[in-house]
Amino acid sequence: MDKKNVKPATIAAQALGWIDDETRGIVAPIHTSTTYIRDPDNQYRSGRIYARDHNPSFDQAEAVITALEGGHASLLFASGMAAATAVFQALAPGDHVLAPKVMYWSLRNWLMNFAAHWGLRIEFIDMADPAEVRRAIQPGHTKLLWIETPANPLWTITDIEVTCGIARAAGVAVVVDSTVATPVLSRPLSLGAEIVMHAATKYLNGHSDVVAGTLTTREGSALWLRIKAIRAQIGGILGPFEAWLLTRGMRTLFPRVRASSASAQAIAEHFARHPLVEEVLYPGLIDFEGHAVARKQMVGGFGGMLSIRVRGDGNGERAAIAVAAGVNLWKRATSLGGVESLIEHRASVEGPGTPAPSNLLRLSVGIEDTSDLIADLEQALVKAQK
Repeated sequence: MDKKNVKPATIAAQALGWIDDETRGIVAPIHTSTTYIRDPDNQYRSGRIYARDHNPSFDQAEAVITALEGGHASLLFASGMAAATAVFQALAPGDHVLAPKVMYWSLRNWLMNFAAHWGLRIEFIDMADPAEVRRAIQPGHTKLLWIETPANPLWTITDIEVTCGIARAAGVAVVVDSTVATPVLSRPLSLGAEIVMHAATKYLNGHSDVVAGTLTTREGSALWLRIKAIRAQIGGILGPFEAWLLTRGMRTLFPRVRASSASAQAIAEHFARHPLVEEVLYPGLIDFEGHAVARKQMVGGFGGMLSIRVRGDGNGERAAIAVAAGVNLWKRATSLGGVESLIEHRASVEGPGTPAPSNLLRLSVGIEDTSDLIADLEQALVKAQK
């Protein structure tokens, strides 16, 4: 079989099928050297100069991600925040940036409290509304449009293809945070995005033991070259062991994401009309506002993230916190995308200005037995009402 025609799941499982040339091992070694020998004539024909941006431990993980996203090249970063902020640091003072009102809270805070001080003009809009996107673009001034879809923690869906079309007509670059969708379910570059970002800490690694971020570009643009230089100069790089672990984690990406998506769908449907639940937010539900768009741009499932709003006798926040306190299998912890299921009262984490209702619990569905997860939430909901 021609290796060029293998499916993405095979690419991930075999990590592109790379073999270590020295040992013939099917798992790559970890390269810890920080520097490399020059040739006698003072050249670096190996292509490697210093480990900050030339570590061989990056090569396989970056190549796998590039292949899965159908891109031109990828870069590893020390965290999802390091990857995301490198994009904005590549812009110039005075540039106008559009970002969604509902997005990863730490990045939103960074944009408000740091990027603005550097001279970027940040505007938060309803990114799911194409008319709002058209209205907000300032021709000649808007340089970047940031999409997150599904968007944390309400799982708002933005039509990537439509939004990219609007941006392209105005000469605006689009970057998509596709952490929740993963390349298993969505490929933003094929829908018109210039760059796709992942907090690789989450689904790409999938085992809650690595903090990492990635960017993948559709082409070697001027923006991409600036981002590449920023990584090298500022030094927000991943360690070699973490890069090796990330490659290890991505080998099981497809079965993990497919299992968590199927389980999340079942959990969402079970609690959608539950008497102790006010609302379930999940793109896979037919009556979810963004369901039609999600069905168009997500293939094979709607992801492992959902939120539930707990009913309470005049105090939904108290009831929601009580549910989180009453679970036995779900883990009360921040993060998402691991093999274990997590539950979190998101408004408490995000604080004033959060878009999360006070009775909302964010659920990251792992790969445990679905019936066990449902039963644990059921007993916690009942207990919280007492």
